[in-house]
Amino acid sequence: MDGRPRRRQASAMDTHAPLPHAADGLTICSVTRLDEPALRAGLEALLEDAVASGASVGFHAPLDPTLNRAFWDEIAADLAGGHLTLLVARDAEGAVAGCVQLVPSPKQNARHRAEVRKLLVHSAHRRRGIARRLMEDLCASAREQGRIVLQLDTLAGDVGEPFYRSTGWIQAGVLPDHTLEADGRYHDTVLFHRRL
Repeated sequence: MDGRPRRRQASAMDTHAPLPHAADGLTICSVTRLDEPALRAGLEALLEDAVASGASVGFHAPLDPTLNRAFWDEIAADLAGGHLTLLVARDAEGAVAGCVQLVPSPKQNARHRAEVRKLLVHSAHRRRGIARRLMEDLCASAREQGRIVLQLDTLAGDVGEPFYRSTGWIQAGVLPDHTLEADGRYHDTVLFHRRL
């Protein structure tokens, strides 16, 4: 074993099966359903932690539990419809440490493109390379799906900006005043793209 996380496709039948663990205990798998209670609770806790930590992921702190549940209900429906790929990182105890989404474009002339959304790592697991490993597995999954052009956006000046640059993403532009954050001010969003 090379110490990298193993990624496996979880079928609808084995989402409750024990996950194989890499040398450091981190496992990344593709999840097709959100009906496992521990997984669902872990993902809700992850989003709550991200929002509380100041991440610009579409919500303001404190995150309303109703909005949190509704968000993951929507993701569950998109998974059931085959509209996105959700990769989840779990630690050696099976706790959710991070996640990321790949949303393929449904357009006929864009079958080669996908959008990356909601790269989240729990504050208790940051600075361990989990975001980088999630993105590496996400890019591998995108290639397997024939999605060779990826795009994403992040809050200007946020920690995501230098992270994406350091992992091969190219800035495509800036959308001025794109988000209205909890501080009551408008903030710019940076657009990135990457060709695999």
